[in-house]
Amino acid sequence: MVTLRDRRSSARAPARPSPDVADEGSSPSRLAPSPDEPGTSASAESSPGARDEPEADATAAPPADASLSPEAQARALAERRDRRLVRRLKQGDERAFRELVLTYQDRVFGLLYRMLGDRQEAEDLAQDVFITVYRAIASYRGEGRFYTWLYRVASNTCKNRIKYLKGRRFHRRAELDDAAHHPDEAGPAISLQSRVPGPEAVVEGNRLELAIQRGLTQLDPDHRLLIVLRDVQGLAYQDIMKITGLAEGTLKSRLHRARVSLRAKIQPLLD
Repeated sequence: MVTLRDRRSSARAPARPSPDVADEGSSPSRLAPSPDEPGTSASAESSPGARDEPEADATAAPPADASLSPEAQARALAERRDRRLVRRLKQGDERAFRELVLTYQDRVFGLLYRMLGDRQEAEDLAQDVFITVYRAIASYRGEGRFYTWLYRVASNTCKNRIKYLKGRRFHRRAELDDAAHHPDEAGPAISLQSRVPGPEAVVEGNRLELAIQRGLTQLDPDHRLLIVLRDVQGLAYQDIMKITGLAEGTLKSRLHRARVSLRAKIQPLLD
């Protein structure tokens, strides 16, 4: 199994999917064991080289529609890739599981890291998320984009973990400091440094990163999720609606309240 502490390594698929995995709305976190734990196994090859390259799909992607914008073309290609990936996952293709992890590990890790504020927790939980997805892939019926379904599994698993950690001695300061110095490792994000002009951009950007992450951990998990999805990872409203199940008006209203709350929490850190 891929270890997300070294997210450049190859992924290994669980030996077989479990028919008893609950859907993404009810899966408790930490129930999906790693293939390296007792009772599970991984048969995917781990040696580097040509055999670790993603398996070519028999169906070649059609040419891109020249009438579409570059963003729309990229989106269409990603959707076709995901459809092929899902089909192979449902057929039990272990190489497809490796491709799934390599394609989405940074996004999933980034979401969990921003939500939890703790690197080790995010790494461990990311592995749980991918195993849960592998075992529950049969429940994905192709309604909406695959990655919004993946995000829904990840966000529900994360919120369950936050509930478990609530009230426990769970210190984040060292991780938050590390996040400020290595923001690129927290997954895709809108650059904060680019919003700070002048030669002090790097210093001020890191300071703002740290303040925002500390403020995020003080928000209600639902508000925290909206900030991360929209303002950190830059997802479209339509995708966030699919992930959260919120109506557009409710989503925008809650996001506004979340931004106001976050601003109030980070202002003292910037003064």
